[in-house]
Amino acid sequence: MKRDLFKLVAMGLSLLVFNSCGGKGSQNVWESADGFESGAKLKIAATTTMVQDLVKVIGGDDVEIYGVMGEGVDPHSYSSRSSDRQALKSADLVFYNGLHLEETLQKNIELLKTAHRVTSGMEKSELVQPEEKYSAYADPHVWGDPLLWSKTIDVVVDALVAKDAKNGEKYKERGDAYRKELMDLSEWAKGRMREVPAERRILVTSHDAFMYYARAFDFEVKAIDGLAPGDKSGPKKVEELVAFIRERQLKMIFPESAANKKGIEAIAKDAGVAVSDKELYADATGKVGELETVNGETYDLGSYIGMIKHNVNAIVEGLK
Repeated sequence: MKRDLFKLVAMGLSLLVFNSCGGKGSQNVWESADGFESGAKLKIAATTTMVQDLVKVIGGDDVEIYGVMGEGVDPHSYSSRSSDRQALKSADLVFYNGLHLEETLQKNIELLKTAHRVTSGMEKSELVQPEEKYSAYADPHVWGDPLLWSKTIDVVVDALVAKDAKNGEKYKERGDAYRKELMDLSEWAKGRMREVPAERRILVTSHDAFMYYARAFDFEVKAIDGLAPGDKSGPKKVEELVAFIRERQLKMIFPESAANKKGIEAIAKDAGVAVSDKELYADATGKVGELETVNGETYDLGSYIGMIKHNVNAIVEGLK
């Protein structure tokens, strides 16, 4: 009872702080102080780095984007800043992942009339329903499957067109081109995965962020923690995971960029398995502008496509 009361009080304080921002005299977080109606670009706030990249690709130079979360930030445990709250309140449009990925921030965002959940175009049957602490929610890590992530495109395009009709054709054209890129990305990833023998397609990571990835590319996935890095495993699950790694004689397990490496390193030591020197991007992309070249192909780790290519290449090279 006391715990529930504490949660209600904390939520109420969060909403109060959120709603008190963005009033007169607030710091401007945008390049231009002019509003969209005055000829300035659409001002867009986007939560995760994957959502930011999605809007950037479709919006192009016709929008100004404020990224609420940066690279390496765990959305599950994100703590808002005053500038973030100001951006969310003053943006012409707000895009977020939803499915409880942003946790308490999502409740605040949903109070805004400008908010759009990019996963709203996905059918319930397409979502993974895990049997974990967060079983009341579908697994939010939908970007693991490029084809499923492509369903976010229409949500963004429709919202941009409705707000900025004069640039509508450009938004639609960019959306169509990006959909083709994601289809090509999916086929490329499947081709690379075929380099890993079926019996070695087992991915062990820090937390359960790769179930859509596993479904899309025919992998078995095991993780130390649950859907959120804060959903910690007990000693029994850890023992079972160590036994699983030994039994299946795994070659390598993988740390994540936004999760503490100590857990995966402890598991590796107990199981006698190597830890990859390539961190996987699970809940956030890498840094925008940081390039990686594998097999003669160079990509930006701060983009969604670069994020997927990095993960695929790291997993294939580590397991094949």
